[in-house]
Amino acid sequence: MMKNLLIAFLCALALPVVAQPAKPAVIAHRGASGYLPEHTVAAKVLAHAMGADFLEQDVVLTKDDVPIVMHDTQLETISDVAQRFPDRKRANGHYYALDFTLAEIKQLRANERVNAKTGQAVYPDRFPAGKASFQISTLEEELQLIQGLNKTCRRVVGIYPEIKQPAWHRKAGHDISRIVLPILRRYGYATKQDPCWVQCFEPDEVKRIRTELGWEGHLLLLLSANRKHPDGTSAEAWFTPAGMKELAKVADGIGPELGAIVSGKSKASRKVTDFVNDAHAAKLTVHPYTLRADDLPKFADSMDDAIEVLFAEARVDGFFTDFPDVVVKWLGARGMR
Repeated sequence: MMKNLLIAFLCALALPVVAQPAKPAVIAHRGASGYLPEHTVAAKVLAHAMGADFLEQDVVLTKDDVPIVMHDTQLETISDVAQRFPDRKRANGHYYALDFTLAEIKQLRANERVNAKTGQAVYPDRFPAGKASFQISTLEEELQLIQGLNKTCRRVVGIYPEIKQPAWHRKAGHDISRIVLPILRRYGYATKQDPCWVQCFEPDEVKRIRTELGWEGHLLLLLSANRKHPDGTSAEAWFTPAGMKELAKVADGIGPELGAIVSGKSKASRKVTDFVNDAHAAKLTVHPYTLRADDLPKFADSMDDAIEVLFAEARVDGFFTDFPDVVVKWLGARGMR
């Protein structure tokens, strides 16, 4: 009997090990921002409850070097800063978070994003302006919230902080990366075993984060094909196999716009590009942005159609979405959760 068990055990060891693909990542873009004002506590709680795998944090600094969670360096499109502090705008008409202390930021009422020129909601069918009361959170407040929910819900949801405009911050005398990374480490996000991806649009800063600042966790370069990066480099250089191999020396992932993954101005003309295959060949994870039910990419005629082509045909590793519940439901229906 023992001999037979030993033989079975040795045979099992000899079998080839088949790697199991990681489940697709549902990344809640600024929280469940399709339903509640972006980056508010309510949007993050709802995204957590909807089953998102990661919650995104865009991070900028206040005047007193406190990292806060908001998408832009300016405040006027997502808060009532113009009403509360009418004399604090710069000559260009913008109100910058970097010109306000945290105590002043906490006096603001956060709201659904509006167009700076018209004052109208960018997405008219989303949460109505002026309803309910929301605040801008610090990064630490958000990390405490997510970790608390992870404990009580008995489910680990990761974080996905973006270092916003580090070159701009440094030019103003504030080193945002040097401030943010120690906070992440203090909250237990330090290695590639921890549920955290740090992202940034600036290649020089991605390299600096990995080398000079010694970040050991997951790191991703964001790409926009239609503009130069803030450090002056062209995004196009990173879309090539050679560029991806170079990026893989310091980063773990690459995050382009959806159009880099699937081209075409209609469903009939769409085509899956070589982007994902090239990135995977360089051993880079691919997390494109951003799928919205109320602003579908031209290559799809519905959310389900877009999800199908991104996951089943392009084989991305996950993507950012304002509607995490729709993506979770799609994956669940196919046994992929």
